[in-house]
Amino acid sequence: MKRRSLTLSAAALALAPLLGHAQQAFPDKPITFVVPFAAGTATDQIARALGNSITAETKQPVVIDNRAGASGFIASQQVAKAAADGYTVLITTNTTHAANEHLFKKLPYDPVKDFSPITALGKGGQIMVVNPSFPAKSVAEFIALAKKEPGKYSFGSGSSSSRMAGELLQQMADIKLLHVPYKSNTLAVTDLLGGQIHMMITDAATGLPQVKGGKLRALGVSSAARSPLAPDVPTISEAGVKGYEMGYWFAAYAPAKTPPAVVKRLNELLVKAAKSESAKTAFYEPTGTEVFTTSAEELAKFQTAESQKWGRIVKAAGIEAE
Repeated sequence: MKRRSLTLSAAALALAPLLGHAQQAFPDKPITFVVPFAAGTATDQIARALGNSITAETKQPVVIDNRAGASGFIASQQVAKAAADGYTVLITTNTTHAANEHLFKKLPYDPVKDFSPITALGKGGQIMVVNPSFPAKSVAEFIALAKKEPGKYSFGSGSSSSRMAGELLQQMADIKLLHVPYKSNTLAVTDLLGGQIHMMITDAATGLPQVKGGKLRALGVSSAARSPLAPDVPTISEAGVKGYEMGYWFAAYAPAKTPPAVVKRLNELLVKAAKSESAKTAFYEPTGTEVFTTSAEELAKFQTAESQKWGRIVKAAGIEAE
């Protein structure tokens, strides 16, 4: 037995340099980042910023494949069924990996079993916006109008974070709004600009440029503290709904059974990209997103905790799975 152990140890030592070389050789061809939302969304923006950084590091192209629609089902299924070689990566949010399992009776993918966690990428708050022609100029005024005519006013959403932010507002402010779903937040913003819907709570990357351009009016931010990008906009909590807080996060996943060495290399590349000056300038600072990275194991634990939290929110909001 002792001799066999020594033989196995010698073999492992002999293989170590080869495994290390294989890990460092990855990637030796283009990587595809599959994004569950449309071009221009925050998830698309972070994917492009990280992709550019990884290309600069590895000299290999990173292709962005936007597969919007069906609450992230299409993109998630595509990655779940892809070859487990590390060349197809899902750049996603809590929508596909924490909320959907509570919002839908049956998913065409398993957010745990079908994926290998790589790393978290960032987290941030959202912004509550209305068309400038809308009579409410504050959260309190919006709530007063909604209470006066229950069900008259609508809110749009193109992600679970956006939807749940609106649902939580209804619950905590004791108001009734009409929910209008969209394939992406950018499409919802388009209708908000056109007056087809009355309000939405969207990611800062999508909503803030419209606010700064004077095309939308900001009523509040969903985070616990004011955004450094919009210091004059109060939190929804301080603006009239005490204790309100709702955020979102980004993360990267590979197909299940991706070799651990490849997952480790992807983690190294993505963590370095998230902390790079180029990504900071291109995405994190302009959108007010906090850099938030983890090990693969930490992401798995974080996802479990987040799923449980979203399940509680969905239940408290009285939302029945579709």
